[in-house]
Amino acid sequence: MAGGHPWTRRLYSAVLLTLAPLLWWRVWREHRAGCSRGERFGWIPASSAADRPVWLHCASVGEVQAARPLIEALRRRHPQRRLVITTMTATGAERAMALADADADADADADADADSGEGGGEVSHYFLPLDFPCAARRFVARLQPALAIFFETELWPNLLASCGRCDVPVAVVNGRLSARSLRTYRRLRRLMREALSHVDWLGAKSRQDAERFGELGMAEQAISVTGSLKFDISLEDGIFKVSERLRWSLGERPVWVAGSTHPGEDEALLAAHARVREALPEALLILVPRHPRRFEAVAELCAARGLVLARRSRGEIPGAGTAVYLGDTMGELNSLYGAADLAFVGGSLVPVGGHNLLEPAAMGVPVLTGPELANFEDVAEALREHGALVEVADGDALASALLRLFGEPAERQRLAEAGRAVVETNRGALARTMEGLETLLAR
Repeated sequence: MAGGHPWTRRLYSAVLLTLAPLLWWRVWREHRAGCSRGERFGWIPASSAADRPVWLHCASVGEVQAARPLIEALRRRHPQRRLVITTMTATGAERAMALADADADADADADADADSGEGGGEVSHYFLPLDFPCAARRFVARLQPALAIFFETELWPNLLASCGRCDVPVAVVNGRLSARSLRTYRRLRRLMREALSHVDWLGAKSRQDAERFGELGMAEQAISVTGSLKFDISLEDGIFKVSERLRWSLGERPVWVAGSTHPGEDEALLAAHARVREALPEALLILVPRHPRRFEAVAELCAARGLVLARRSRGEIPGAGTAVYLGDTMGELNSLYGAADLAFVGGSLVPVGGHNLLEPAAMGVPVLTGPELANFEDVAEALREHGALVEVADGDALASALLRLFGEPAERQRLAEAGRAVVETNRGALARTMEGLETLLAR
């Protein structure tokens, strides 16, 4: 695919250069021990012509987690190829390598059985370079990927152009474009048309997403509606075992979890919890901030409100008087969801766009959310259609919904079963996505 307006990309690059000091500050903050900051400028080890990896880019921890079924499928189907995962954030990097380590352990167990025939390719991680022209060209030229895969809405004009220059096939998978994002990109229509001209195939989450990408200039014949990979969520037995142990330690008290919360949202959630405890004094809130750098601030917020707090990172078990259990660890959100009676998914009481509603649903826990769902419109609609989603306008409405549901075990059971059924009946995006990727890899 070719075409577009290269001059718009040159203008875009000039703007990036003027913002270089701010971008470098972000790079300095988002770092992982053992990684070189030179990766942000494309300085990575050069791949050999015989070792052309598959490259998958995910923005952050949520995207890495959502891409897990795809990561596992790529490793299973192409064990001879190295898989390189790039992220923008340090938390995303940690999650990517945690998945790689877990898969490596599983492969080792499989190798113990001579007849298993299972295994997977090597997984490595780099930070995505800043989208300066020289950094993008250097990164792609040194990596020499056999295929570049961008997850959801990660459309970096200079990186995409560098792939086109090096004849690297490009795919966008789980492609989504919210109405809000479309309004923003419309102002950059020429830049986006040029960027999308380098995309060979796009697997859209829904017909609506496909139409929005088409409006920006993506060729209709290069778009397939695959569905959302989030429905192909993969849950290990170990996650359920952790949930069961935690629930046993908490006893019969009412428990709700608020996952992936953001600034401005925690205050409303703690106020809602105070209302719940007025009627149910033994109720416990498991509070899980989205970003690790906020763990301490949220702990201080709880202390300032006089709430008895236990912290998971310290191995503390909530006692009878504990009001809040702070989930200040990484990679355990699903296990914490599974230990609760009800689950509220954050990023939805503030204008963030929500987070993955399917994680608690797959764990068999009723799902509650606020009104801000721009990033998960398709998922919310699927849950809504099957009566598997409780939507609230604000913290006061959340408190009322929690109190009602704590008093209605039959309704909680119905919501749990409906949510789990939505996950199961909508699986299949992975197979459709892999079909599109295999076509590109066969070139």
